[in-house]
Amino acid sequence: MDRPRLASLVEGYVEQAAVPELTRYGTIPCLSPSFDPDWRAHGHLDQAAELVRAFAAHRPLREVRADVLAAPGRTPVVLVDVPATDPARDGETTLVYGHLDKQPPLGTWRTGLDPFRPVRHGDRLYGRGLADDGYAAFAALGALESLESLGEGHGRVVVLIEASEESGSPDLEPSLDLVADRLGRPALVVCLDSGGPTYDRLWLTSSLRGNLVVTLTVEVLTEGVHSGHAGGIVSDSFRLARHLLDRVEDPATGRVRLPELHVQVPPHRRQEIAAVAAELGPVAAGAFPTVPGLRLASPDPADRIELATWHPSLTVIGADGLPAVADGGNVLRPATSLKCSLRLPPTCDAAAALAALEEALTADPPDGATVRLHADAPAQGWDAPALSPALSARVEAASIAHFGAPARVLGLGGSIPFLAALGTRYPSAQLLATGVLGPGSNAHGPNEVLELGALKSLTACLAELLAATPS
Repeated sequence: MDRPRLASLVEGYVEQAAVPELTRYGTIPCLSPSFDPDWRAHGHLDQAAELVRAFAAHRPLREVRADVLAAPGRTPVVLVDVPATDPARDGETTLVYGHLDKQPPLGTWRTGLDPFRPVRHGDRLYGRGLADDGYAAFAALGALESLESLGEGHGRVVVLIEASEESGSPDLEPSLDLVADRLGRPALVVCLDSGGPTYDRLWLTSSLRGNLVVTLTVEVLTEGVHSGHAGGIVSDSFRLARHLLDRVEDPATGRVRLPELHVQVPPHRRQEIAAVAAELGPVAAGAFPTVPGLRLASPDPADRIELATWHPSLTVIGADGLPAVADGGNVLRPATSLKCSLRLPPTCDAAAALAALEEALTADPPDGATVRLHADAPAQGWDAPALSPALSARVEAASIAHFGAPARVLGLGGSIPFLAALGTRYPSAQLLATGVLGPGSNAHGPNEVLELGALKSLTACLAELLAATPS
């Protein structure tokens, strides 16, 4: 393959086609259903899906079919089918995955930045959902377009873009059922919703944590009363909620107490973590905008990586029943609701973990309070099967050619339910997770940014993988 020419074609495609369309996509507030219960009425997810479909349908590929589909009552899914250009590989299918739903703004963005008004500063494109992971369809189409411009053959490629990933992918299984006949049996699955600790190489994700999202509600009164009258007699609902969370998490250390939520870390994953930590040092575990003097869990980079990838952790991500500080009066409030995200080790049984969590939080309510727990569908973690030697070699060569450094493998602490679902459906498929999320990309937080240099290198690497047989 003419790699300099490939890099040049990708450069032109990203600048002239992908960036303008990504900028338009960035203006759409297509929040995931968990954050926009009226998503059907608002139509933003449908608008984003149609943008991706129309872009794909009008690319200068030899042949392409692009559709927006939806299972009854579910969010849309974009399916782009690009037939093989090499007749000898007509029976091969590679599936490329991404999602188009977004997180809400979540915090105050820097002056001059806006979550839904993309801004470019040099090689950085700021906006919600651009790095996580609106670029996915554009990277896949750019890779195919560049291959066909080079005259390089490829097998059949199907691009699947869902619209509920940021809600834990509750619509994924119905969507996969809907398109199963058109997918066939992929030999290679490439998930473009991941990343790594640096931008200097292609990072493959070796594991992902599962996730439980639950809302705990503790009710003590039918209406608020004066705290001077009831305080000390009626239990405070926040104190009782805090007490219940202490059953799950040690308040002093943050360690999750439920044994059902822990697993043994595989020895080869510990070796993988140690190798990356030794090479990169503190950078390997990520950099965070901590306040001065905050103590992190461990000074050892390997320990930090393991904590973030193979251990459970609990985070309170939302609350109801608590007035803003400016509005807080001397009232003993009737109820407190806390929304919690509980990350699970990759091989932890998410359903069993949820059952243990429900038992811990709802059994024997403190002081006889009314306790309710609402749980989203549990997201199963994922521990990647080993890649074939041939695919590993191609990944390595592509990373060296287009990033200038060998590829590396590391687990991540986030969740991508798609991979566990596809691994179950297609156990013989090669599964490869990668992406452009890296230092400062700030997915889910303010000032989310897409590194365009990383996008270009990733697209070129993807082209090389799609040009080769998936065996």
